[in-house]
Amino acid sequence: MSTLHPSGKQLWRLREFVTGFAGLLDARADEAAILHGGAALLRQLVAQDDWLPETYAQPHPERYQQFLLHADSAQRFSVVSFVWGPGQRTPIHDHTVWGLIGVLRGAEHAQSYAWQDQTLQPVGERALLQAGQVEAVSPSQPGLHDVHQVSNAHADRVSVSIHVYGANIGAVRRSVYHPEKGRVPFISGYSNTTLPNIWDLSIEAATS
Repeated sequence: MSTLHPSGKQLWRLREFVTGFAGLLDARADEAAILHGGAALLRQLVAQDDWLPETYAQPHPERYQQFLLHADSAQRFSVVSFVWGPGQRTPIHDHTVWGLIGVLRGAEHAQSYAWQDQTLQPVGERALLQAGQVEAVSPSQPGLHDVHQVSNAHADRVSVSIHVYGANIGAVRRSVYHPEKGRVPFISGYSNTTLPNIWDLSIEAATS
């Protein structure tokens, strides 16, 4: 398939990813199978940096952006683009649901945390995720962690990652962890009010 959206972006890649991921869930796969199969789909998506509309790749000068790209109608999963300005980072936070993170552009650092003696402590070395690489988070899968901190690995340019979560992540009640304030509940919401239209096949037919 080589049809282009009028913007010049290969939006069919996102549509095929969403369709494939929904198929995993339709098959009633368990979480381990979802993470395994979903990671393969996400690697395929982030292997090509020609499909994300620029509207959903814009940095903010003060904070990272979280753009919703797709939400399953039953809120079984959501797809989000995270856009990191130079040096930007998240606080330490949890997800409460499984997630997959794939770097589309640039690179990210990710540091996992775990509870030790009622205190959050870093676990392992800080990981460096390059473009095309995928990692998973989960509160329940052995060997994975749900709490982490993510940052742009570059101090001089923007990085973009594509995240998939096992819920409508912008509506999930989660927590951030501050050294002084402790655990603080939050609901992230999203940075956008419109979504990319990946379903209008007439647009692609007209440009083929």
